[in-house]
Amino acid sequence: MTHTTTQQPARRTSAAVVPVLAFAGIVVAVMQTLLVPVIKDLPELLGTAPSNATWVMTSTLLAGAVATPIMGRLGDLFGKRRMLLMSLSVMVVGSLIAGFTSDLLVMIAGRALQGFAMGAIPLGIGLMRDMLPREKLGSAMALMSSSIGVGGGLALPVAALVAQHADWHSLFFLAAGLGVVSIVLTLVAVPESPMRAEGTFDVLGAIGLSAGLVLFLLPITKGSDWGWSSGTTLGLFAASAVVLVLWGVMELRVKAPLVDLRTTVRRSVLFTNLASIMVGVSFYVVSLVLPQLLQLPKATGYGLGQSMVVAGLCVAPLGLTMMFTAPVYARISAKYGPKVTLILGMLIIGIGYGAGLGLMSAAWQTIVIAVVLGAGIGLAYSSLPALIVGSVPASETGAANGLNTLMRSIGTSVSSAVIGMVLANTASDVGGVAVPTMHGFRVSFMIATGAVAVGLVMALFLPRQRQATKPQLLASSAEDAALERAHEVLGGFRGRVLTTDGDPVARAKVTLIDRRGRQAGATLSGEDGSYVLAVPAQGAYVLAARAAGHGPLASTATHSGDARPVDLDLALPAETVPA
Repeated sequence: MTHTTTQQPARRTSAAVVPVLAFAGIVVAVMQTLLVPVIKDLPELLGTAPSNATWVMTSTLLAGAVATPIMGRLGDLFGKRRMLLMSLSVMVVGSLIAGFTSDLLVMIAGRALQGFAMGAIPLGIGLMRDMLPREKLGSAMALMSSSIGVGGGLALPVAALVAQHADWHSLFFLAAGLGVVSIVLTLVAVPESPMRAEGTFDVLGAIGLSAGLVLFLLPITKGSDWGWSSGTTLGLFAASAVVLVLWGVMELRVKAPLVDLRTTVRRSVLFTNLASIMVGVSFYVVSLVLPQLLQLPKATGYGLGQSMVVAGLCVAPLGLTMMFTAPVYARISAKYGPKVTLILGMLIIGIGYGAGLGLMSAAWQTIVIAVVLGAGIGLAYSSLPALIVGSVPASETGAANGLNTLMRSIGTSVSSAVIGMVLANTASDVGGVAVPTMHGFRVSFMIATGAVAVGLVMALFLPRQRQATKPQLLASSAEDAALERAHEVLGGFRGRVLTTDGDPVARAKVTLIDRRGRQAGATLSGEDGSYVLAVPAQGAYVLAARAAGHGPLASTATHSGDARPVDLDLALPAETVPA
């Protein structure tokens, strides 16, 4: 096992860190909806068949799904800021490639590189967790998590305006410019996190997960074109099941897996990820239905006859409301916990879709739907990283949030496939053109309501929250997160890291090693030298401590497995300097 650590002193966190990271999240999320205003024109613009043109959207989705868990793990190992800058740089390169071509294959490659940047969102959440004080973390993570929806919602009117008044390639140059601005701001305002995970990068795990995800998401996104009962679709689903099972078996056997499956099956992590899929399904339905309803001609009897730009402006409140719910989320969650906030968010989503069944006859009604759904989705999305962060070790924050972001992406992929199939099967033929019907729109809203109901059941299975005096989401640093986990798992180990003279040692790296020599937890000591580490099971452990200017220390201790913490102070010797 490779022991990786940093000895650099903690840097003071700038007030610009949160807006800069949130801006980066919004920028990468824009890539998902950048081409929505011109999607119907892509076959003509690229000189290809409609079935081929859909790869321009599919490639971005697949690349984003693969990148999120991989970049999260790389960030845990080698630095989250470094990987964030890499993600943004790849996005800029992809945008420039797409901006200078009208060739289908080159465009697909550029769009795949754009999608690769989706890993920036879990990296940003991890940076916030490592650097921010507890009183600022709740609203900051809420804003970063919501950036997926904020970017997607705000991109629609802007992209529509650009596409309507300029060459469509300008969309890519705009994306590249935003990426460059985000890179510069990150370099200036965001310090690197001192936290590092133990171990090495699991290359085989990354390959296996990537292959399994592509085999699973490909038939979901292309099933309507290939046929859901076709041999290709069913064969890919079967292949994905085989690959993911084999990948899971392999991950359970390696010392430093890409995804810690033992952590993901914890009740709090498992049901958070399952609820995330349902929230992703419900989020994407409104993005598919409302723009089409608004742009259909009034001659259909139900279309609202609005231009592309006006349709985008009517949907934009979805993203704006998600952005403004971040401080509201922080207040509610600080008092009642993220589980309650997640449940409240999904209830609001259900109300929004239920009311929307009767609010589709005027443009202002679609704005009302967008605002209500934005509030609910914003609360739900904001709760997810807090639930994940409070359930995993600090050294696994990036990978865990990457997996959670992947779950949301799977939800949007399923939503796109199912709603696309519903709208196609309920469409009416008008002059040889398939036109979506009001019946199809309402069925889509009912599917979203059903998904929210399933997600609500998942949320109810989450562990009960503690009293508001110690809400889990407020754990912002490594030692705070460990303290919260120690209360809900087992008593764990606690104490202080001191010098041999009894002075506290701040930001010392304390690593918990089990009897097999594997890392079972890691944290940084607080300003007063205090540390807390949860233990996954009873038994003998080694606590290894290290800090700049001090020699290393290893101390053995045994935990009985009950709820009482074991007190253990660690005295670091002065570092000897050779003559």
